[in-house]
Amino acid sequence: MAVAVEPMQLRDIPDVLVIEKLSFPIPWSKQAFVSELNNRHAIYLVARDNDMICGYTGMWLIFDEGHITNLAVHPAYRRRGIGRLLLNSLIQTGKKQGLRRFTLEVRRSNLAAQKLYAEFGFIQVGVRPRYYQDDQEDALIMWKELNSDDCQAISDIGNRDELR
Repeated sequence: MAVAVEPMQLRDIPDVLVIEKLSFPIPWSKQAFVSELNNRHAIYLVARDNDMICGYTGMWLIFDEGHITNLAVHPAYRRRGIGRLLLNSLIQTGKKQGLRRFTLEVRRSNLAAQKLYAEFGFIQVGVRPRYYQDDQEDALIMWKELNSDDCQAISDIGNRDELR
């Protein structure tokens, strides 16, 4: 499997919406993604396996911080390293933009996502009680400070054979 990560385009939104609906109880709308692609303070990436969008991620650029808004992989492509590839690509893209830290919220029950973020050096720093509208689940707030050692470790993760 040769998965490529590239900037999300308007033409990618229909495939992204399929993944969004399969991944989240309250999916973003088409207009939300269109708005994000027109936001000069946002970066969105897709993972493409030939012509198939198999995952996506995005973040807002806030001064020297990246706020990761979403990361999702199509169920048929999960557990193949695509989430790692997307997260690594997003962090590397942020690094090129001069970002020094990253933050995100993750469901308290989403242990797989928490494990992925921890592998990249994110640590839990707080809780947003009843953050999610669908079921009032708490969100864990995670942060990652970027330094030169982290950048090398992230680069090594992105170069693993199983991600190619």
